[in-house]
Amino acid sequence: MNMELGWILLVAGVLFLLVELALPGYFAVVPGTILVIVGGLMILFPGLVTSPLGVALLVVLTIIVSALTIAFYKRLAPVQKPFTTSMDSLVGRVGEVITQVSPDSIDGKVKIDSQVWSATSDECIDACQKVSVVKVSGVHLFVKKV
Repeated sequence: MNMELGWILLVAGVLFLLVELALPGYFAVVPGTILVIVGGLMILFPGLVTSPLGVALLVVLTIIVSALTIAFYKRLAPVQKPFTTSMDSLVGRVGEVITQVSPDSIDGKVKIDSQVWSATSDECIDACQKVSVVKVSGVHLFVKKV
């Protein structure tokens, strides 16, 4: 009976790891790793879960494997600071008009790096023209031709 349970845990662990490979996101790797190790130990040592010492060993092993797996994946994918743009940092930046910019209208669109901003200007500026940010008001840019 314990050997069958070991196989079930091993297969479940492998399935968790396959899910993690298909949909990376860290949610399945810890339980998958634990299930593979516990299932493998139960197959190799069928009487492991029948003794209190064996159960205690599995609990301690589960905690250690969890900690090591989490530490490994934290090193593998370190936390990155989110990308933010300060509005004041846009002044002087050069971008490209993607939707015509017109005076007295914020319907124009300007792309700076990978972000698109609403823009206006003192003159009409057609799409594909390079522009420079003169000032910022809220989330709208005032631009001029470069």
